[in-house]
Amino acid sequence: MTGAHDHAHATSHFGRAFAIGVVLNLGFVLVEAFYGWKTGSLALLADAGHNLSDVAGLLLAWAAFAAARLKPNRRHTYGWRRASILASFINAIVLLVAMGSLMWEASHRLQTPSALDGHTVIWVASIGVLINSITAWLFLSGSQHDLNIRGAFLHMAADALVSVGVVLAGLLYLWRGWQWIDPVASILIALIIIVGTWSLLRRSLHLLFDGVPDHIALDRVERTLLAIPGVIAVHDLHVWAMSTEENALTAHLVCTAAGNDGDALLHQAAAALNEGFGIKHSTLQCESSDYANSCSLTPGCSSTVSIHPHPH
Repeated sequence: MTGAHDHAHATSHFGRAFAIGVVLNLGFVLVEAFYGWKTGSLALLADAGHNLSDVAGLLLAWAAFAAARLKPNRRHTYGWRRASILASFINAIVLLVAMGSLMWEASHRLQTPSALDGHTVIWVASIGVLINSITAWLFLSGSQHDLNIRGAFLHMAADALVSVGVVLAGLLYLWRGWQWIDPVASILIALIIIVGTWSLLRRSLHLLFDGVPDHIALDRVERTLLAIPGVIAVHDLHVWAMSTEENALTAHLVCTAAGNDGDALLHQAAAALNEGFGIKHSTLQCESSDYANSCSLTPGCSSTVSIHPHPH
């Protein structure tokens, strides 16, 4: 009961976080676009367009967050859980493209520096720092465990960092009159964000191709299953991510005659996988050694099943 309550609380918490984040950032886009139009600042108008893409990214992550909680049916037996992995991948791509575009624009401005309306830029960017920092904080607690939430967090943290850079560039411009400071700061910030986003891209792409989640070592999973009394070998072992929150496992367990009573062994194996690796969705098949040696799936791991007595 406690676990179900915690999960429901987390679901409600991040649902509100997405709603608040979308409203705050959409409001900031309107403010930034207005002052960009009023002052004739192309920099503010361009950043308003960038922040509008971030609102779209938040909406995408929110939709995936909701889709992952739709119940499975006969056409989608796992439900729509994978939407959260797909959203984190798309958000990583969007963020990398946005930073590439920012660097491209900054390189052109570096060649032809222009004057800034320093005070307006600083004031508007300061609002951006506040709003993006608040939004990033809303997703901070889930960013270490859920790749989709991490994508939303990185988007907002990146925007907060960009806004900090704009504030500093505006201050230095007012102090020293350096017209080149804005594009140089933009390039440096973009490089930092690209480095931070690369792991999100790599991890989400890895999970899209059913890679073993980073925090799970397949050798340890195999040793855990072999430590169960009655299990003498394991083959056709697969672990993959159903979503950015849930992992699944399938395996064939070669069992002794004592282990072939089934229920107790399966209960122990499921509990060990849940406690040791957080794998709640496991599908296990018990086999005799004779059946295992003729199992059509055994060659996927080895030509024959190697049976070794395992002391318990």
